[in-house]
Order: sequence, then structure tokens, then C-alpha cells
Amino acid sequence: MAQTHFGFESVDEREKAQRVRGVFDSVAPKYDLMNDLMSLGLHRAWKAYTVAVADVREGQQVLDIAGGTGDLARAFARKVGASGCVVHTDINLAMLTTGRDRLLDEGLALPTVVCDAERLPFPSDRFDVVSVAFGLRNMTHKELALAEMARVLKPGGRLLVLEFSKVAKPLEKVYDWYSFNVLPRLGQWIAGDADSYRYLAESIRMHPDQATLKAMMKAAGFGHVDVHNLTGGVVALHVGIKC
Repeated sequence: MAQTHFGFESVDEREKAQRVRGVFDSVAPKYDLMNDLMSLGLHRAWKAYTVAVADVREGQQVLDIAGGTGDLARAFARKVGASGCVVHTDINLAMLTTGRDRLLDEGLALPTVVCDAERLPFPSDRFDVVSVAFGLRNMTHKELALAEMARVLKPGGRLLVLEFSKVAKPLEKVYDWYSFNVLPRLGQWIAGDADSYRYLAESIRMHPDQATLKAMMKAAGFGHVDVHNLTGGVVALHVGIKC
């Protein structure tokens, strides 16, 4: 049986998806509040920057993968207007349901699909823009997911990957202390779940750094990839253009 990582733990590939699902089933009700507390509100600026760089226009077709509670989907929907379409997806039903209900409360009825990014149920050359924010690191076969994202993009389409990344050297010690001491305690206090936030900290360390992810995107079919480091590399936005 093939092995992969679940945080720092080595697990069977088939087990990882189930365990990741358990993490997000647990955190879904408090996900937005925890994001605000963990990032001191910075996740909103990171997502706003992603939307600005995406340069989505009226009438375009957008796929939001691992869309969770719908922050990017909402912003893109306002850009594409009535003539465009934003498809809001996630592999986790609890997260997707939370996001769908939140969007409906705001008057946005978007196509909502439970799907696996490694096997996207969409035709090739379908979308102008594909986005995935804070979801790629949880995927078992990242190279397959990136190839699928390239497949469903139109030629010249853009992939935006917003993800935790390799922090700048001077920030490493403080960042590690915060990640492994503060985050689990915050998770226990707010969400009643320290383990899920311990996994979060570990999964960030196991995720490819900026240069490695750029190379993976190029191998998946993106001819040009730009990397935008945000907040000292705590987060990086990778923007790939499909050949």
C-alpha cells in the first residue's frame, strides 16, 4: 500500500482522505472565526489580493476548488455578473454546505458541487479561471490535482493557488513557536479541537515550498508561473497560465 503524509504522520493513501475529511467536518462550524483569529484577519487581505490578481471579468467562467465557506466564490461572482458563472466546489460536504448556506443568505445561488480535485467532473477547456485557496496542501496527489486543473482550463486560462508556504528565514523561529504552541490551544479554546489545528501546522511544513510548487505547476502544463510571496512567505500566491 502506498504511503503519504498526514501532517508529520505517515499513513496509507486511502486513509488520508478520510482523516482530512474528519478534520474539516470538525472545524467547519468555527472555520471563519478561527481564520480571523489565527491570521489576525490577514486571510481576508490575502484573498482580496488573489481576486485582484485573477482579474476576473464579466461573463467569464470560474471554478473555485476547495471553496469551503465561499469567500473567493462570492468575490468572483460579483465580478462575472449575470452573464458569467462561478462553480463552488469542495470535497468536504460539511464545509461546502456551510459555504452554500452562507452564500444563499447573501442572495447568491451558485452551482455547488461536491467533488475531488484529483478527478474533476468537468469537461476539458471549460473555465477561464480556476482557484484553490488553502486546499492544495490537503490533497493526496497534488500533481494529479494540478494536471486536472490544467485540463479544465481554457488555453490561456489562469490557475491561482493561494497556500501557506515557506516563511522567510528571520521569521522561522517565531512562526514555529506560534504554529505549534498557540494554534492548537486556540483551536481547543474556540473550536474544541486542538488536534485539527496541530495537523494544520504540520501540513504546512509538509507542503512544497515556493520553488517546488512552481516546478510542479510547470510540469502539469502551465507554461508561465509567477510567485507572489505575502506576509514574509507565510502565504504564497502561485499564478499559472495554461499553454
